[in-house]
Amino acid sequence: MRHRLMQLLYVLVDGIAAELVWFAFLFFRWQVLDEKVSGWDTFWAPAFDFSLSGTYFPALMYPLGCWVIYYFLGYYLRPGKQRLAQLIWNTFAGAVIIATGAFFLIILDDVDIVDAIRYYKSFGALVLLQFIVILIPRLVLYYTVQQRSRRERVIISMTDGMTENDLYEQINTLFLSGKDIAIEPRLFDVFTGAARIIHIDESPLIMISDPKMADWELVVKHTFDVCVAAIGLVLLSPLFLIIALLVHFDSPGPVLYKQERVGFRGQTFNILKFRSMYIDAEADTPLLSKVDDARITKVGRFLRKYRLDELPQLWNILRGEMTIVGPRPERPYFVKQIMEKAPYYCLLYKVRPGLTSWGPVKVGYTDTMDKMLQRLTYDITYTENMSLSLDIKILLRTIGVLVDGKGQ
Repeated sequence: MRHRLMQLLYVLVDGIAAELVWFAFLFFRWQVLDEKVSGWDTFWAPAFDFSLSGTYFPALMYPLGCWVIYYFLGYYLRPGKQRLAQLIWNTFAGAVIIATGAFFLIILDDVDIVDAIRYYKSFGALVLLQFIVILIPRLVLYYTVQQRSRRERVIISMTDGMTENDLYEQINTLFLSGKDIAIEPRLFDVFTGAARIIHIDESPLIMISDPKMADWELVVKHTFDVCVAAIGLVLLSPLFLIIALLVHFDSPGPVLYKQERVGFRGQTFNILKFRSMYIDAEADTPLLSKVDDARITKVGRFLRKYRLDELPQLWNILRGEMTIVGPRPERPYFVKQIMEKAPYYCLLYKVRPGLTSWGPVKVGYTDTMDKMLQRLTYDITYTENMSLSLDIKILLRTIGVLVDGKGQ
């Protein structure tokens, strides 16, 4: 809840500043370019080619355009956690993009600008106004709200006698609290580049809870997830109906199956699947699926072969519990077993679990603990090398797995 309120605060501040930019630009245009020769009617809005031109429409649309640009630049993703250099660059890049868009949509059609020099002046003035007027309140938020965020960060120091198991046990507990986690680096970490300078007045730290993707990439990834999940649920609804009927008539029991999984920051959620096993197949102790598993129904065997039983997880993606590409979530029962052998499993908690990932593509279904540990290695490697290009490669490999019917 606090994170959402912070995002709303940053959006509101940017909206007010963008409105000031718009009217400041109109004043510059009227005062400097027109030299106040024209009347007040020309002050309020440059000439537009569409019928909705006037005072109020552009005044409302300009902040909206700014919000969209800064959203895709990732400014609203993690409010209060950006570095100063990142904040300044984000504001400048946004100013250039917004001014360029405004130039082609508005300034280029302004009949009062009669020569190229005035075009350049208008563009330059808008870039400068957008950069300065937006940057000032952002800096105020940076030096007020950001200070509070820094106080809420937990820094782990590797003391003498502290083992790696002790370290991961602390990390696992802290992930559940939702706090940002950092580790004081050793000399080796500094030399290898693992340590990062978060603030100029602090020592370098290794950020554990921060994803490796840039903020703008995370925004594009999330937007892609939501769009694909929403469109997929609509377009695949006839297929969903067919599968639901097949599952219903194949064996008694519900069509959809809920199963508790461990997800982002170690929080549990219910994953959705088309039921592929008989009722009470796991009445006592959870079991891993295996080749020719007698618990799997006839229809379920076909669904699992082509991973069609996973399709309802598009709803989990739409709810924000999962992403399309990310480490596969595991059940709490097996997470405990994995962490006994690989306590670093908690490093997966920094990202949302996915419908597919490098681990499932390389290893397939995990019917043994050794395969689960092998998949974990691939998934952690993915989280440490996340990028949009890597996601695309994994999606293409996933399509190949689906076509080949390598499910189990």
